[in-house]
Amino acid sequence: MIARFHWLAGCAGAALIAGATIGTSHAEETGPPALSPLAAAESANDAGAITVTARRRAESAQDVPLAISVVSADTLENTGSFNVNRLQQLTPTLQYYSSNPRNTSLSIRGIGAPFGLTNDGFEQGVGIYVDDVYYARVASATLDFLDVAQLEVLRGPQGTLYGKNTTAGAINITTRQPTFDFEGRAEVTVGDLRFKQAKAAISGPLSDTVAARLAVSSTSRRGTIYNVATDRWINAQDNIGLRGQILFRPNDDLDITLSGDFNKQNAECCGTVFARVGQTQRPLNRQYDALAAAQNYTVVSRNGFDRLTDIDADLNAGNELGGAALRVKWDVGPGTLTSVTAWRYWDWKPANDRDFTGLPITTLSQNPSQQNQYTQEFRYNYSGRRFDFVVGAFGFHQTVRTQGTEQLGPAASRWLLNPGTVAQVPPGSSGCGPSASNQLACDPSVLEGVTAYNDIRLDNTSAALFGQLSWKVTEALTVQPGLRVNYDKKKGLYSRTVFDGAGNPVLFRDANGVLITDPRVAAQRDQLTPQRIEPRFSAWNFSYDFNVSYKVTPDVLVYATYAKTFKTGGINLNGVPNDSSGNPLVQVGSIKPEKVHHFEAGIKSQFWDRRATFNLSAFRTDIRNFQALVNSGAVSTTRGYLANADKVRTQGIEADLSLRPSERFNAYASGTYTDATYVRFTGAPCPPELSGGPSTTPDQANASPAGTPGGVSPASCDISGQRLAGVSKWSLSYGAEVNAPTGLLGQEGQVYLGVDGSYRSRFSSNPSESAYTWIKGYALTNVRAGFRTDSGFDVFGWVRNAFDVDYYEMLSVTSGSTGLIAGQPGDPRTYGLTLKAAF
Repeated sequence: MIARFHWLAGCAGAALIAGATIGTSHAEETGPPALSPLAAAESANDAGAITVTARRRAESAQDVPLAISVVSADTLENTGSFNVNRLQQLTPTLQYYSSNPRNTSLSIRGIGAPFGLTNDGFEQGVGIYVDDVYYARVASATLDFLDVAQLEVLRGPQGTLYGKNTTAGAINITTRQPTFDFEGRAEVTVGDLRFKQAKAAISGPLSDTVAARLAVSSTSRRGTIYNVATDRWINAQDNIGLRGQILFRPNDDLDITLSGDFNKQNAECCGTVFARVGQTQRPLNRQYDALAAAQNYTVVSRNGFDRLTDIDADLNAGNELGGAALRVKWDVGPGTLTSVTAWRYWDWKPANDRDFTGLPITTLSQNPSQQNQYTQEFRYNYSGRRFDFVVGAFGFHQTVRTQGTEQLGPAASRWLLNPGTVAQVPPGSSGCGPSASNQLACDPSVLEGVTAYNDIRLDNTSAALFGQLSWKVTEALTVQPGLRVNYDKKKGLYSRTVFDGAGNPVLFRDANGVLITDPRVAAQRDQLTPQRIEPRFSAWNFSYDFNVSYKVTPDVLVYATYAKTFKTGGINLNGVPNDSSGNPLVQVGSIKPEKVHHFEAGIKSQFWDRRATFNLSAFRTDIRNFQALVNSGAVSTTRGYLANADKVRTQGIEADLSLRPSERFNAYASGTYTDATYVRFTGAPCPPELSGGPSTTPDQANASPAGTPGGVSPASCDISGQRLAGVSKWSLSYGAEVNAPTGLLGQEGQVYLGVDGSYRSRFSSNPSESAYTWIKGYALTNVRAGFRTDSGFDVFGWVRNAFDVDYYEMLSVTSGSTGLIAGQPGDPRTYGLTLKAAF
C-alpha cells in the first residue's frame, strides 16, 4: 500500500511541478480558450470552452476532477471516426477488438473485458451510455454514431454517478436534441472500395410546446478481403441507422423527451486470412502443414496482406439493435429531477467459419441470440453555493436467449483426431494405413455430420442506489465522496445436445448409467461435448470513492481519487469442463466478483492566455479475482469459460496537450503509457506452443519445452508477470490543422489542411503471451484538405492510412492446436470526398 502511494505521489509531484511551471492566473485574460486535446481538430469557428456532463451536470471539462477525453461531432466527422473502432485512434487509452459484433470487447487502461470469445454471463467493465440510457450489449459499439453532438470517454471507475457500475470507465454519448428553431444538416461521402455514406438530420417545432428531430445514417463499403472460394469480397460494411425524438416542453421547468432508434448491419462478415504457422506440442503429423499436405490442401496465400482467403463456410454478421426511451427532466427549486425509462433489444444472426480454412472441418457454426433489456433510473441533481450532490436509483433487467448450432464436416476426422504417433507416421503422410495405431482419423464418418445444438439462457437483474457529494470547503478546495449499494442476480442455462451423422444422440452414459467407452463415441463427444448446467449467482456489493481537488490558480486544477469498487460476479454460459466420468464441473459454473482498488492523481491546466491546455494523470488499479477467459486444455471441449485470476494490476500515465495560438492553426497530442500485468495467475490457458500434447502433468515446469512435437503439455500455465492481452505499453494520437481565409464560388470561407495520426506499440493478441501472436507496433496517418464557410458548408477530400501500412487488428489461435494462426488485417489506404451542409 505504501509503495502505491509513493508511486502516485511521485507522478502527482511531477504534475504539480509542471503545473507550477506553466500555470498562471488568467482571471482577466480574454484570449480564445484552448480546445480540449481531441476537440482541437475542430474548425476555428467552434472555439470555446468544452462543456461536459460527466458528473451529470453541465460544466467545463477543465473543472471536472477526473481523466476525461472529449470528442465533438465535428472532430468525429472530420477524422472519419464514425464508430468506436475508429474512435480508438483518437483516444489512445481506449482499446477495441472485434472478431464480429457479438465477440467485441472494449477496454480502458487495459481492463474492461476478457480477451477472447464473448460469454454472456459476465458484465462489461466499460459502460456505453447514449442520452443517459445504458447499452448492455457491447455489440452496440460496432454501429455507426448517429446524430452525435458530443462524446466523452471517462477513465476509471464510474459507479457513484452512473446507473450501471463500471470499473474501467464509460463512453458517454450525447446526441443532438430537438429544437424549436428549424434546422437541418446533411452529409454525403464517397470513396474507393465503393464506400458510400450518407447522414441527414432535421429538427424543428411541431407546435409552441412540441419539437421533433429525425436523423438517419447509412454506410456501405466493399469488403477488404477477397474469398476465392465464393468469388466474393468479404468483411464489408452495410449499416443503416434511424433515430427519432419528440420533445414536449409545457413550460421552462419541464422537458419530456420520447426517443426511438433502429440500427441494422447485414454484412458478409467476418472472415480471416492465413497469418502464420507455429509449432505446437501435437505430434508433427497432426500439425497444420502435415495435415494440409495429407489432404492435398494448399491455402490460397500465406501472406495475409495479399488479403486473400478461401474459407468455405457461410459468413454473416446480421446485427440489429434498437429501442425506445422516455426521459423526463424537471427543474424543482435548486435541483433537477430526472427519470429515464428505457427498453432495448438486440438480435444477432451470425454464421462463421470456425476452422479458418478452406477444408470442410467445421461446416456450420452459428449462435443466433436475442436480448431484451429494461432500465429505469431516477436521479436528483442539486447545485448550491457550497454543496452539489447527485443521488439516484437504478434498476436493470436483461434476458438473453441463444440457439446455437455447430456441425462437423468430412475433413473433421483427419484434422482433429490422431492417426498415429510421430514414430509411426512420417511427417506429411496421411497416417492412414496398416501401421496406423488409430484408424478413427482415417474414417470420415466418425465426425462427419456430428452436430451440436445449444440452448443458452440468461436472466440478469440488478438494482442500485448511488450518490455523490461535492463540498466546496473553500473557493479553491473541494472534497467529493461517493457511495453505491448494488444487488445483482443472474440465472442461467447452458444445454448442449449432440448427435452423430446418423442422428443418434452422443452421450456419456447409456440407459443404465454405465459410462460409454466406445472409441467412436468418445471421439465425437471430445469434439462436441454434451452438457447441461444451470449456474446461478447473486450478491450484494458496497463501493465508494473519494476525490479531493484544489484550484491552484483559476486555470490550474489538481486532484486525487481513491475508489474501492467491484465488478459483479458472473456465470459461465459457454460450457464448463467435465471430469473423467463426464460430469460437468459445476463448481466453476459461477465466478466471483472482481475487487477493485483504484488510485489516481492528476493536473488540469491552461496557459498562454488559454491558448494551450495541458492535462496529466497518473493511475493505478489493483484487481483481485480478475475475470478472465480460460480453456480446459482439451482439443475442442469448450469454447473457453470464465475463471478468476488471483490478481491483476494496471498502472500508467496519460498526457494531453492542445495548442491554439490563433484561429488559423491548432494542434493536439495525447499519449499514454500503460503497464497492465497479471500479478498472479496460475491456472491460465497455455499458449499454442505449449498446447496439443497429452496433459499428463499439471506443472508447467515438468512439461516438454515449448514447440516440441509430440511433447507433454501442462494442463494449465502460470502467466504471472505477463502483460494483459490487447494492451500496448505506449499509445499516441496527434493532429494539427492550418487554415487561411479565402473565397470560392462567391462564398467567403476558409481553405484548410489537416493531419491526424495514431501510434501503438506491440501487443499480445492471445490471453497468454505467445511468440506467434504478438502484433508489432504500427502508426497510421490520415490527411484531409478542404473548404468550409461560416454558414455550415464544408467540402473536403481525405486519405486514411495514407502510407498504406500493413497491420493486423487481431490474431486468433485456431482450435485443434495445429499451429495455425488466423489474422484480421486492418484497413488498407482508402480515400474519398465528403460534402457537408447545415441550414
